Amino acid sequence: MPELELTEPAEELLSALWTAREEKSATGLTPGGAPSDRAIITELVDVGLVREESGSLFLTKSGETEAAAVVRRERLAERLLADVLKVNDSLATEAACRFEHLLRRGIDNRICTLLGHPRACPHGSPIPPGECCQRGAEEAARIVSSLADLAPGQSGAIAYIQSQRREFLQRLLTMGALPGARIVLRQKSPSFVFDLGHGQVAVDEETAREIYIRVDGGARSLPRRGLVHRIRRLRAHRRAQRS
Repeated sequence: MPELELTEPAEELLSALWTAREEKSATGLTPGGAPSDRAIITELVDVGLVREESGSLFLTKSGETEAAAVVRRERLAERLLADVLKVNDSLATEAACRFEHLLRRGIDNRICTLLGHPRACPHGSPIPPGECCQRGAEEAARIVSSLADLAPGQSGAIAYIQSQRREFLQRLLTMGALPGARIVLRQKSPSFVFDLGHGQVAVDEETAREIYIRVDGGARSLPRRGLVHRIRRLRAHRRAQRS
């Protein structure tokens, strides 16, 4: 199916409808009366993404899918700008809306994989998952990865902590687990043990998945697993023997 080519204002309206439902438990928005607003609404109604009903706008089923894609790209752009490019919060939010339009389908999955499949934007809003999240893809080397996905001996700096557990967050802050703090993972079983400052910290897997690390040497792929990887290694070994 060909990808829809929507104008920037139309994508912004889809994002607003999605966000309104998230924040207010509302399913629709009341449109403005300006001629430009009417043009945007007509654009979305004509392609079946939005419907008007009783003076309000609502996402159709197709509209929900398209809006989720728009919001996903926006929030991934925020993560990329904040965590990798170190753009400050207010500028990142403004730039993400424009940058989103560059992250077309396919590119957004590669960015998501690069960032370790984050579940929320820097402001805590959920990032709609993509195909790469659902299948756990690792096509691109990760720059930011959850602590749980690191291998013993890997190191990096804490990029962010993604948790709603206040007591857990307070405990980590007390231990100095702040963004920018250096860590080295020492073991993964029976618990995740990592160096932090002048001491060591042990956490369970759930906690390890909530701590995201900017991995040293992020251009290297993390260890791959599964049949496909074993086949590739076997082929490489055979080529080496023939040479």
